[in-house]
Amino acid sequence: MLSLFNYVTKSTSNLLSSIALVGAVSTSLICFRQSDLKSLIAYSSVGHMGLIVAGALINSNWGFQAALAIIIAHGLRSSALFVIANINYELTHTRSLYLTKGLIVVAPSLTL
Repeated sequence: MLSLFNYVTKSTSNLLSSIALVGAVSTSLICFRQSDLKSLIAYSSVGHMGLIVAGALINSNWGFQAALAIIIAHGLRSSALFVIANINYELTHTRSLYLTKGLIVVAPSLTL
């Protein structure tokens, strides 16, 4: 899509990549205050999408390769984290991180 709208990306890529990076940083900061496990995973996914957009808008080979690497890693990581969050919920019947602080003693294999 970037090659089709090359004239648009040249004039607005700096603005859009700045907005994407600010969004990625702000959602990463929101992740520090999350107590719900699934919302933590979702906010980190939004942060990754901001990095992907910024990497694609740089319009260089390195930017495209970095965006592709983040897309692949995000697809593997987020699905695995949601599976672990579901296992955690089945064990404890809560998604709160404050109530499941000592889970490493009960289920050490989840920390792998």
